[in-house]
Amino acid sequence: MTLTTRSDDAADYADGDGTPKPYVVIGGGPAGLSAAYLLAKAGKKVVVYEAEDQVGGIAKTIVDPEGFRFDLGGHRFFTKNKEVNDLWLEIMGDEFLMRPRMSRIFWRGKFLDYPLDGMDVVKKLGPWELFLCGMSYLRASLRKKGNEENLEEWVVNRFGWRLYSHFFKGYTEKVWGVSTTELRAEWAAQRIKGLSFYSAARSAFFGNGDNKIKSLIDKFQYPRYGPGQMWEMMTERIEEMGGEVRLQTPVERIESVDGRVVAVHAGGERVEPAYTISSLPLRATAGIADPPPPPPVVEAAKGLRYRDFLTVSLVLDGEDLFPDNWIYIHEDGVEVGRIQNFRSWSPWMVPDPDASCIGMEYFAFKGDDLWTMADEDLVALATKELAQLGLAKPEAVRRGYVTRVPLAYPMYDETYAERVETIRTWLDPLVGFQQVGRNGLHRYNNSDHSMLSAMRAVDNCLHDTGHDIWAVNVESVYHEEETDADSVNPYKRAPETEAMKEPLEAR
Repeated sequence: MTLTTRSDDAADYADGDGTPKPYVVIGGGPAGLSAAYLLAKAGKKVVVYEAEDQVGGIAKTIVDPEGFRFDLGGHRFFTKNKEVNDLWLEIMGDEFLMRPRMSRIFWRGKFLDYPLDGMDVVKKLGPWELFLCGMSYLRASLRKKGNEENLEEWVVNRFGWRLYSHFFKGYTEKVWGVSTTELRAEWAAQRIKGLSFYSAARSAFFGNGDNKIKSLIDKFQYPRYGPGQMWEMMTERIEEMGGEVRLQTPVERIESVDGRVVAVHAGGERVEPAYTISSLPLRATAGIADPPPPPPVVEAAKGLRYRDFLTVSLVLDGEDLFPDNWIYIHEDGVEVGRIQNFRSWSPWMVPDPDASCIGMEYFAFKGDDLWTMADEDLVALATKELAQLGLAKPEAVRRGYVTRVPLAYPMYDETYAERVETIRTWLDPLVGFQQVGRNGLHRYNNSDHSMLSAMRAVDNCLHDTGHDIWAVNVESVYHEEETDADSVNPYKRAPETEAMKEPLEAR
């Protein structure tokens, strides 16, 4: 497909009086704000429309009345892309901490270190089970692979059936709410970057040198006050450069004439943009287009599916329940999928030294029983499951706080690729308009790839570079190989001092 960007600089100016048209950005998450920042830095007049009352999207930080901070999902700042890392450092400066990664898997009442540690695996699984897993992997490695269409086939081919059934099947189906045979292999190839039984075993016994396997990195950067601090500081910089970030201003209509976007309707205003960059979900973009897309595009957009997400943040008396940043819950008897320990992300997340704060993560479909459950019932469920897992007694819980995140995870089901391709037949030829970001491309991107898609969109907008935004974070080689020109080791920065590890009040 041909990517249509801009035609000439005259599009920057309104007819008649020579007043500059604004560059419109739809969505105040990582992708949208990155685009707006780079446009403002280039001297363009920028307006960002954000439907919520806070920037950051799923990467925002929630703050309760007593100053406790909650990270929705746990957002590591790690990238192999130098452009993205440089932008992070440009925004955050000394507010970026270097944090050690610690995570474990809770399985059959046992904690397994993750990344895997050889001796820990032998001890927890036992030599006989480890032998059976090895034989299962050997059978899979010798078997003719055939086409890898779904997640089950992809994982079994790399780990064997036994490890797949132990550590992938149940947990993945809890997260996504569907069978692993309904999820496409592309999701596994994208998210389990370069990891296999062999590479995991090698890392378990010999280490993950240079963090080459992204799923197994052992340290990462993190904003002092949570991921939302990045987007709040970026918003401040945009406004300092003359841009606007309008909160609680959902876009109601995207108007086009003869294949060109000519107006965006939001907040009771009709704005004629020089250019528009949108991180709206594809389903929403098609739904507010005027005139509407062709019927096949409308139907394709309506059929895109998402997994929704909610966090029950609990404040407890006493010390942290565990030292990990998070633990994966591979237990059938509870609905919680993952548990965050916010102090391990940053000590500044938990202002009370006599309290701990965790996030119990649940996955749902909007409108189902879990999603519609009253907040107090969700807090009770989280408290009960925490006790059921043996991590804390119910009486230790001071209070709970529920945050729901709709459209959190684009689903890679059996029809998503065909639907996205159909939508592209309408979107790609639109002049003066590009989609970016996780939901804007219906791709399960991390923040770095969402930002990279925005960077490429700005290049297209300002310099007519012709980047294919849809190709960002697609090829598996992107994850597994890197060149000197495109890669970065962010850990060459000076390590944080002891003072940086202490709460602000102690400094």
